[in-house]
Amino acid sequence: MLSYKSIYRGKSLLPPMFTGSALKLSALIIMLIDHIGAVILEQGVIRSYNQQLPAALSYPASLFCSQIDQVLRGIGRLAFPIFCFLLVEGFFHTSDKKKYAFRLFLFALISEIPFDLAFSGSLLEFSYQNVMFTLLFGLLAIWGMERTRLLHPLLSLLPAAAGLLVGWFFQADYDWRGILLIIVLYVFYRYPLEKTIAGCLCLLWEPLACLAFIPLNMYNHQKGQGMKYLFYLFYPVHLLILFGIRYAIFQI
Repeated sequence: MLSYKSIYRGKSLLPPMFTGSALKLSALIIMLIDHIGAVILEQGVIRSYNQQLPAALSYPASLFCSQIDQVLRGIGRLAFPIFCFLLVEGFFHTSDKKKYAFRLFLFALISEIPFDLAFSGSLLEFSYQNVMFTLLFGLLAIWGMERTRLLHPLLSLLPAAAGLLVGWFFQADYDWRGILLIIVLYVFYRYPLEKTIAGCLCLLWEPLACLAFIPLNMYNHQKGQGMKYLFYLFYPVHLLILFGIRYAIFQI
């Protein structure tokens, strides 16, 4: 059986430079930049000004922060496609898909309160769930696709449709569109050009996110340094820290 490395030999669209851990670290930094804008600037500076709270900044300062927020949020669009790409990579390389799914489920539960505090200011808010659930639903969808296509290729459409439906109904971060991107990255896993085109089509509603395919096409198919639990821990912890900073400044 051919290894995934040998399957990809000679098929990179760009010079292979980044390991999986390098991509993961860059995605974490980009996500942090994005959430500084969303949690501190949007939910802190801008919201406090709109509501004329005592801690609100002046109009010029709030306007400046709003402009900075647009830059940070624009940069942040690149994080989610990288995480989806790494999820699919992990799916193909993990030795235990059940443990992989369980880790996502466990940390999705752990992350929900920090996510709700950061983005809605409440302890629990059930109309919008964190991105760990999106990744979990995407993983379950492609896992179901892998199992059913062994019976008949067309049967893989059923778990794909179920994943999209769950993403829409559950209203996790990026909803069904995030599930669709994961499915596309799975379907075109061995075809870099087609994967890039189809992935960008999935992201037409957020065009800046397509820039993520530049570093993704520079992936060298090496794992890099062990960072197995970094994302799982970083996600809830950084949300709690950002919420704490916002609350300390604006009391919201």
